[in-house]
Amino acid sequence: MLKWIGPGEQARAEILELRRAVLRRPLGLEFSPQDLAAEKDDWWLALWDEGLLSGCLLIRDRGQKTAQMRQVAVAEGRRGRGLGRRMVEEAEALCRRRGFRKIILHAREDAVEFYRRLGYQTEGEAFIEIGLKHRLMAKGL
Repeated sequence: MLKWIGPGEQARAEILELRRAVLRRPLGLEFSPQDLAAEKDDWWLALWDEGLLSGCLLIRDRGQKTAQMRQVAVAEGRRGRGLGRRMVEEAEALCRRRGFRKIILHAREDAVEFYRRLGYQTEGEAFIEIGLKHRLMAKGL
């Protein structure tokens, strides 16, 4: 089940813990209060599979009809089931409904091929973010 989670909903705490487990702790990082405050206007998507929170992502309005997909995470042991694809497709649908014309994202090097298969193209050179090599990727809607 896919669901957009509003501010103040209890599921946000569970989503934040999934993001910590998948995206931050393996790198020895934690979210700062400033990181979390900057997300207050983001749209949060959660995916439950077989009753378990299995994935999430955030969408941020970057202006000029451009959205940024962020913090895409699929729980360990739940990967390879098409859950990431389902979340990205839902995020793209939301962005179209809201009038966005482009989605950008910062893909970790090991995720570039996943996004390419979904129609995203790399732009510019690789860069380092949170200590890892990333690529800016974009897709027109």
